[in-house]
Amino acid sequence: MPPTYRVYKRRFWGLAQLVLLNVVVSWDWLTFSSISTTTASYFNVSESAVNWLSTGFLFAFCIASPFVIWVLNKGGPKPAILITATLLLVGNWLRYAGTKANGGIFGLVMFGQILIGLAQPFCLCAPTRYSDLWFSAKGRTSATALASLANPLGAAIGQLVDSMWATDPSDIPNMVLYISIISTVACIPAFFLPAEPPTPPSASSSGPRTPLIPAMRQLCVTLEFWLIVAPFAVYVAFFNSVSSLLNQILSPYGFSETEAGIAGAILIVVGLVSAAIMSPVTDRWKHYLGSIRILVPIIVASYIGLVFAPSSSAGIAPTYVVMALMGASSFALLPITLEYLAEITYPFSPEVGSTLCWTGGQLLGACCILIQDALKDGQDGNPPGNMRRALIFSCVLCAAVAPLPMSIGLFGRKVQRRRWDVDRGVELAN
Repeated sequence: MPPTYRVYKRRFWGLAQLVLLNVVVSWDWLTFSSISTTTASYFNVSESAVNWLSTGFLFAFCIASPFVIWVLNKGGPKPAILITATLLLVGNWLRYAGTKANGGIFGLVMFGQILIGLAQPFCLCAPTRYSDLWFSAKGRTSATALASLANPLGAAIGQLVDSMWATDPSDIPNMVLYISIISTVACIPAFFLPAEPPTPPSASSSGPRTPLIPAMRQLCVTLEFWLIVAPFAVYVAFFNSVSSLLNQILSPYGFSETEAGIAGAILIVVGLVSAAIMSPVTDRWKHYLGSIRILVPIIVASYIGLVFAPSSSAGIAPTYVVMALMGASSFALLPITLEYLAEITYPFSPEVGSTLCWTGGQLLGACCILIQDALKDGQDGNPPGNMRRALIFSCVLCAAVAPLPMSIGLFGRKVQRRRWDVDRGVELAN
């Protein structure tokens, strides 16, 4: 009797929980970034110290990553979701305690922020594993997109809402309280989710997988993995740094924290619309590589545009246009890349490659924030404190890695979409 494959409606409950967790963890990450000047005033610290709330978060991600791979590989998405919820609950309320204390305790806020940073990889690296476990080939890219892109949606909410909630340093404690309450509500359903479906959704989901250590060893000697992970890390890194430093990029040119928040929201909202269009199309036609080759040059062009947009005589409008272009291309590319990596590295479990990609992006992102902060002009700059050199650094590095994904499948190397072939009953080549 042939095996029976089916999908279950309950899969959407877990997907919704991943969406909620990724929204709140990213909102938590950028809680203070869009209001860096106000935050620095409240805690009586420098803006560079405020940047460490974002940077420390990213370094915490990297520290947790090896454990994340092991948890997802051995236990699946459910334990990862539970760990995320627990760390989010503790971290958020520690941050509130740090802001509520008389005069604010910056060190306690930083500790809470690091705990939330430890939580992020468990929910951010889980979508490819979750979609592989619960969804068939017809819906994997869309499921991965929905859960993964909820993360920058949270960033957009943080950029927009936080600047409205905290217009004065005295508003900081209440802002953090509201975020903590929202995060708590979002975490509660995590403890009631099913661990796995009763039956697998597809042939590839039920097939044997390469053990963790051999899979990691083989990935390290697979050229296509590096052609994907290097640009993925760079583009995620600079997306993170732009999200964290957007207020500092725009404020030297006279733009307000609210305008910076709107720019961040445009970056995310346009990106989400783009991904909502591209992901179902990719699920239908599986044109992963063609999409990558179209989207990468657009991303590079948007970073070049960001060098010139803030100083434009047309005001804030050019920056909004560049943010829209950057968001549309970056968001569409992200789930396509993660799913393509899972396709070509099958039978490796998908969380191995995705976690390594995300870790590279977060580590490089933390380094880029520090480097770009150091490249910021002093008070003798024109205008004072501008970040033009930092933006040039970002567009040069983005352009430098662009040829890598464009070369996949060229020069006589054939790349097989192995997981999809298994689902269609096609025999895999060695």
